Amino acid sequence: MVNQPPVLKNLRQLAGKGNALRKSLGLTACALSLAVAALGVAAIVSPPEITASDHDDGDIDVRSRALSLTDLYVFREADQRPGARAEDLIFVMNTNPRSVARQQYYFSNQAQYNFKVSRVANVNSVPTGVADTTLQFTFSPPDRSARQRMTLTVIDRNGRRRVISRTNGGGPIYTTPLRTANNPTVNQVSVGGSNLNIFAGLREDPFFFDVEQYFRVRAGLLRIGPQVGFRPPETAVDFTPGYNVNTIVVRVPRRFLQAGTNTTAFDTWLSLDIPDPRTGRFTQTEHLARPAINETLVVNQRALALYNTNQPSRTPPAAVVADVTRTLAALGNSPERTNALVGAFIPDVMRIDTTGPSGYANALNTRGAPIRGRMLLDDVVDISLAVLTNGAVTTDNVSYEGTPGNPAQGHDPLALNFPYLALPN
Repeated sequence: MVNQPPVLKNLRQLAGKGNALRKSLGLTACALSLAVAALGVAAIVSPPEITASDHDDGDIDVRSRALSLTDLYVFREADQRPGARAEDLIFVMNTNPRSVARQQYYFSNQAQYNFKVSRVANVNSVPTGVADTTLQFTFSPPDRSARQRMTLTVIDRNGRRRVISRTNGGGPIYTTPLRTANNPTVNQVSVGGSNLNIFAGLREDPFFFDVEQYFRVRAGLLRIGPQVGFRPPETAVDFTPGYNVNTIVVRVPRRFLQAGTNTTAFDTWLSLDIPDPRTGRFTQTEHLARPAINETLVVNQRALALYNTNQPSRTPPAAVVADVTRTLAALGNSPERTNALVGAFIPDVMRIDTTGPSGYANALNTRGAPIRGRMLLDDVVDISLAVLTNGAVTTDNVSYEGTPGNPAQGHDPLALNFPYLALPN
C-alpha cells in the first residue's frame, strides 16, 4: 500500500470501521464541507445559506440562474451501462438549479459553458490546472420551437480552436426542448477523427440530500437550537426531487482526450464565462469540480468570489487559502493535517483514473484526493458522514430511489441510455 499523510491514513482506518468500502475510502471534499458546517465553523464568519453540491454558492450581480453551475459528473460509460464501449467517457455539466416542473428554461446565449480537461501522467501528481482540451459550448436565442442552436468549440492547450456548428448529418446542433424530452436529440459531431455525442436540455436534478434536517443538526451543534439527529428514512426529506436542471452531457472517446498519448487519467473541471460589459472580453464567473468545495470550505463571501474567478492553474488567492486554512483549523486540525488537506483539494479539479471502475470513493491517491470521477448515483453525503463521524453516523437516510411509503423523497429512474439523467419533471 502506498504511503499517505499519516492523518489522512488514520482517517481512512477510522472511517472504515464497520462501514462498506465506499464509506471508508477517504476524506472527500463533501466530508470536509459537512465538517465545516456541522461542527460550527460557520459561526466564525457570516455564511450564506449553503447546501452540499454547488446549488448555492453565493450570489453576485452578474449571475442569473442560467449562469449557476450545480454539479460535475465524469465516469466511464461502461460503468453506467454495461455493454457500452469500454473507452467512452461521459461528462455531465448541470446548471440552473431548482428549475420547476413543466417550465421551459434556456441556456444563456451570452455565456460560454466549458468542460476543461488536462492529461495526467501520474495519479499522485499535483494538478496543473492547465487544460489540454476545452469543450466550449455556446447557445443561440431559442427559436419558435423552443430549441437553441449550439456551437461546440474545441480548444487545445496552445489556444488553437476548431468550431463545430453542424452535426455529422449536416444539420444544426440543437438542444432538446421540454416538450420533446421523451425523444431527446442526440447530436453526433466529428472532431479530429473522433465522434462525440452531445445532449443539452432539461433533466431531473440527480443530487439528493436532506438539507433541511442538516441545517437543524448544524443548529444543534452550534447550540442555537435543540440537538437533533437526522430523520429516519420514513420521514427524511430530499430537497431536489421535482426540480430540474439544464444539463449538457457529452460522450467522449478516451483517445480523443489522449491526443496521441497513452494517458489514462485526466483532471476535469467546469467554468462559465460571460462578457465583461466594459471590455467585451469573456471573464470567468464560475468554477466547479468536486462537490461542495467552494460553497463550504470557502465560507467568506469575498474569498468565494475570488475562488470562482480564479483559474486552477494559478496560485490560489491568499484570501482563499487563508479562509480554507482557518476553517480547517477551527475543526481542530493540526497545522500538518491542514496543510495536507489544502494540498489535497486545492486546486479544485476532479480526477478520473480510467483504468478502474468509476465512483467518487472508489480510490484515493497519495495526496488523499478522489481519483475515480463521480457517478450519477454516488451518495457523496453518506460517504462524507461516515468519515466525519468515524462511522457513528453513516447516512442522512436519503437515497436516490427513496424510501417506500415516504413521498418526500425518491427520484425518477435514470434513463437506460444516453444522456442517462432522468426525464425532466
